[in-house]
Formats: sequence, structure tokens, C-alpha cells
Amino acid sequence: MDIEVRPCASHEDLRDALNAIGHYFGHENTLDDVERFAQWMEIDRMHAAFEGDLAVGGAGAFGYRMSVPGGRSVPAAGTTVVGVLPTHRRRGVLRSLMRAQLEDARARGEVAAYLWASEATIYGRFGFGLASRMGSISLPRERVRFGQPFEPRGTVRLVGLEEAAKTFPPLYEQIFAQRPGMNSRTQAWWETRRLFDNPQFRQGGPKHRALLELDGEPAGYAIYNVKQDWAGGSSKGTVNITEVVTPTPEAARELWRWLLDFDWTSEFRADLLPLDHELFHLLAEPRRMQYTINDGVWVRLIDVGAALSARTYEDGEIVLEVEDAFLPENTGRWRVTPDGTKRTDDDADIRLDVTAVGSVYLGGFTFADLVRASCARELTEGAAARGDALFRTNIAPWCAEIF
Repeated sequence: MDIEVRPCASHEDLRDALNAIGHYFGHENTLDDVERFAQWMEIDRMHAAFEGDLAVGGAGAFGYRMSVPGGRSVPAAGTTVVGVLPTHRRRGVLRSLMRAQLEDARARGEVAAYLWASEATIYGRFGFGLASRMGSISLPRERVRFGQPFEPRGTVRLVGLEEAAKTFPPLYEQIFAQRPGMNSRTQAWWETRRLFDNPQFRQGGPKHRALLELDGEPAGYAIYNVKQDWAGGSSKGTVNITEVVTPTPEAARELWRWLLDFDWTSEFRADLLPLDHELFHLLAEPRRMQYTINDGVWVRLIDVGAALSARTYEDGEIVLEVEDAFLPENTGRWRVTPDGTKRTDDDADIRLDVTAVGSVYLGGFTFADLVRASCARELTEGAAARGDALFRTNIAPWCAEIF
């Protein structure tokens, strides 16, 4: 029987499409789960693959804005919940789903897509390139001393959902303007996803929301929970830090000092931290964090010209010869300058695949990185160095949550 790919038209369609990936994650979605999910994603942004009346695969996309270098943002598809039932693998279902999703995103005016890859081998063939790296830490309580002691002057309060939903988003927006790679958040996203404490998904105690104030004004926030344990009659808990947002250096120093002074615990854990995190210089013994690096978000340029034109650059120019087998309309030579990106017939300086363009787009990797890894080829002498000078950023990309 033929496979038909089409947008979901009902909650029942959405449930069945979500259950394709749920099959692998050990979770079966109910209509109640779907109603909650539909608060964040329009139903028709979930494409489903049907064999007759049976949904055998699905691929969804959140309608985001993605922050890019220069304090700007672009309309982007936040690709998510992609899966095909094990009974229908190796039949081209995923390829059909990804093509339908990317073509739909382009029709909506989205110039890029990005995702967190559950398996890194999947998405390169659809044009997604590794664009950032993230780190996780596990810091013992007895190793939290700062290298430069200071006298804290801020105050921290634990706040409820309503106050957090009012005070946290403006702080996040400040970081959104500073860091490439972040995803925009709607008020519904804040209230029903990021800040909401769902007991069904707890891994430890309840979710806590801490607000830092400096001079009586909101200056930063932290979201965390405590997983308590005991050994030999003594407390052996873990503070699991979900997200810390501090738009200024002072706020970072103040809030991390408060977090790491937490009593009745033996360990602090945090994930999805940027590579240039402040703790490397705040802590007296940064090695004790056991900072472990992993891949972060993967970026796919849907409209190469529009996406490259949307971010800022340093002085100079470069001609890229881009190959894009999955969306061939992007294939060609592109002149990148601070004034924009346009097609050209001039000789190229660097030849690369669209996956590699995604890797340098947010500033997480350089052309030199790509050349060393045989993912790009210099066609003119010194082209990688000139490209890196043009694309240079002074801050690492960061996406604070897996979507």
C-alpha cells in the first residue's frame, strides 16, 4: 500500500503521529497529552505519514524565531518529534516527511530549521549541520569556591508560576538578543511548558523558580529541582539545574554564587551549558565541574540567501559554492558581504555542502574547522581565514532547552 504524507487535521491525527516517536521513547500519547501539546504547535505543523488509515510516522515543527549573530533573529522551524514506526523503516517514509516539512516551512517564510538530534546519523542527509556544542557539569558541593571572593549584594526569592511568567520572559529576551541559537518562547510556552511543574515528568522533587533582584529590579533567574538521597544517615542530595539566565556579568556571579551555596546537598548538576560559560572563570577549580562536551543544535538553511543575509558580519566578503542535493534550489554560488548575500557567477573561494553552511551559520564552528575535517574545500588561498574573519562572533551559540 502506498504511503501518503499530509498535515494532521485533528487531535486524533496528531496523537497517532506523535505515537510514532513515542514508540521508541516508551510513551503512548493520549488525547489529553495531545491537547497539551497543541498549545505549543499548530496541528497542521505536524506532518504524518499514513498507510491507509494507519499513521506510521510523523515530523513536527514549532514556529520559532531563532536568534542569529548581531542581535537579530530569523523565522525558523523548530523540528521535533520525528519518527517512523519500526515496521516501516527503510521505505523512504522519513525522507518524504522531511521534504514535506521543509517545503512547508519555506512556504511559511521560514529561512532555516534547527533541531536536537536524538541520533546524530539521521539528519545530515537532509541538510542539517552540527551548529553548536553544549556541556554538562557535575560539581561536588565541597568544590564550589569562587576564585575571587566577593560580597553578594543581590537578593533571591523563590517565586510562583504567575510571578515567574511575568518576570522571567523579559530576562530571557535580553539573552535572546545576545546569544545566537536560542528559540523564541510564547507566553503559553512559558506557562505550560518551561515553568509548569508537571509531576508526571519530575526526576526528583518539584520544580523551583528563583528570581535574582539587584537594586530591587529583576536581574536573573534560575529553574531547578532537588533530588534528595541519604547515605549513612547524612544528606546526599543533588541539585539539578534546568536553566540559569543572567543577562549581565554581575547577575551571573550573584546567581551562581547563590545556587552553589545550597545546603543539604552533595552535588550540583547542569546540562545544556554554552562552551564559554562563566563558571570556567568564576570557580577556583573549574576542572572539578567535570565539564563534558556534546553536540548541541543542528541547523539547516532552507533559503540560503535569505538566511545568510539576516545575520551580521565583520568587514570583507567571500564567495561560497554551495551544494544542496535535498533542496537543489539552494545550490549555486553565493557572495556573502556585510550588505547581504546574493547569487553570483564569480569564481568561488570555498566549496561546501549546505550542511557545512549550517555549521558556521551561528558561529559555533569556523571554515578552518570545516577544511581540517574535509567538510569544505578552499578554492583560493587563505579563503578559510577570510571567511572566518567575516563570520566572526564574540560569543558562543547557545540553546537553553531541548525541544
